[in-house]
Amino acid sequence: MVTGASGFIGSHLVRELVKKQYELVCLVRKTSRIDHLKDLPVEWKIGDLRDPVSLRAALDGSRMLYHCAADYRFWCKNTDEMYQTNVRGTANVLQCAYEAGVDRVVYTSTVGVLGYHEDGKPADEHTGAGLHEMVGPYKRSKFLAEREAEDWVRRGLPVVIVQPSAPIGELDHKPTPTGKMIVDFLRRKMFAYMDTGMNLIDVHDVAKGHVLAAENGQIGEKYILGNSNLTLKEIFDRLSGITGIPSPVRKIPYSVALLYAKMENTWTGGLAGREPLVPVESVRLAKHKMWFDSSKAVRELGLPQTPVDEALNRAVKWFQQNGYANN
Repeated sequence: MVTGASGFIGSHLVRELVKKQYELVCLVRKTSRIDHLKDLPVEWKIGDLRDPVSLRAALDGSRMLYHCAADYRFWCKNTDEMYQTNVRGTANVLQCAYEAGVDRVVYTSTVGVLGYHEDGKPADEHTGAGLHEMVGPYKRSKFLAEREAEDWVRRGLPVVIVQPSAPIGELDHKPTPTGKMIVDFLRRKMFAYMDTGMNLIDVHDVAKGHVLAAENGQIGEKYILGNSNLTLKEIFDRLSGITGIPSPVRKIPYSVALLYAKMENTWTGGLAGREPLVPVESVRLAKHKMWFDSSKAVRELGLPQTPVDEALNRAVKWFQQNGYANN
């Protein structure tokens, strides 16, 4: 069974599992968009992470669970909804998996729950952090959700934890925060850049990493699914090389970006009730370079390392072909 099958990572995972000829049950909500998956030979189950009854029905007969579902946003009106989905929902689905006696669970966490090194050295699976260091409800909720997964390992549930960095590629329908950054670049809305960075990985490799974690991962272990550490300026330069759109040349200080984000969030998010162009949480996350070391997953799982330029190219073409690049 796959939760979050209609999401960015989940939809690519489903396609990867279909290639391997697994019999799949995909859990989606009533409101989930699944038109991009209707050609696949899978069984659809309607349910909700907050409804254990629907989870038990969907898990009936399944031997393996991939729990990919999450509320992944850097801005939302009701933060309690995010905690209910990411924390309570994870507790519910793992409880039901334990009751169902599944053979293996792969839980999709995030590199966002890890700490960072002051000297800029890439973080690995052992770079710890506390809840007080988590910026915003998304990171805090995923931090708490990973603690739920660890607790179920101690109770005897065979869980392997994967921590994807920033996946890129096609089929990013919502889009994700990283996808939105690419869309904003295509719309020529990136007028400046911050001195920050992130780790990018092809979403196809993330999907394969999930399967490899189920096949080769050790119970209770964590694996960073990442690839290239790039500065934000380097990412924009690569996008410029793909599209011909000029890369921003003005570097904006963190303090100025934060002040702008707070003002825009007060007006757009608070008064108008719409998602701001630059969520405060995304600026605060950019204070430190979000660079990670994925060598453990490469070494122990065989995680592929497809050049990220290939994934950026596919993402750009898909966003352009599907109308996301239009202003």
